[in-house]
Amino acid sequence: MARTPSASAHKKVLDAAIRLIGERGIEGTSMDAIAQLSGVSKATVYKHWADKAALCMEVLRHLHRRDEGPPEHDSGDLKADLTAFLAYEPSAYTASMQRRLAPHLIAYSAKNLEFGRAWRARITERVRTVLCKFFQRGIEQGIFPAALDQELSVAVLWGPMMYRHIFGPPVDRRWLAEGVVESFWKAYARTGPKRDAPDSPPKPQARKKRKAPVSQGFRKIQE
Repeated sequence: MARTPSASAHKKVLDAAIRLIGERGIEGTSMDAIAQLSGVSKATVYKHWADKAALCMEVLRHLHRRDEGPPEHDSGDLKADLTAFLAYEPSAYTASMQRRLAPHLIAYSAKNLEFGRAWRARITERVRTVLCKFFQRGIEQGIFPAALDQELSVAVLWGPMMYRHIFGPPVDRRWLAEGVVESFWKAYARTGPKRDAPDSPPKPQARKKRKAPVSQGFRKIQE
């Protein structure tokens, strides 16, 4: 189906914004520069977006809509499901764009609190929600204690993955996810034998030697 002029202009502006923000950052990218690179008039740009913050938020949604996101299915193996969620990798193009834009978005969020709140609500809230579902499954199955601090657990699990995502250290994502989950399991999960083993039977007490009555011993001496 052919694109309408409005839809075509919309995509051109988004592509131009992604390129410029990745090169210059958000503060270094003006709406004039985006309009010029996209070949779309400035009036049309403002027809679609009220300001640069609104355009940046649309850029985020555009990138995250290119794939379905991390899986959250229940295979019956909580540890494997959690690892698969953390190890999920989007398409090569989307992953590349996200890595390029993430440092600029974080810097911009630090100075523009309203934008930062909107970004976290729209983009990162799903990750937090899904991880808390995993924690709840683990609590119901007796793997994690009921008193598990879920907010801290989100930070423990998602922090290393975000570090790799933002700074791009040369480590395999799957390897990192497996290591993070394994460390989390050692710190918070209850081990199977301690959780599943029935109560141990009481140890048999040693029989005490019965002492002969005093009267009986006295009779033996007299004999």
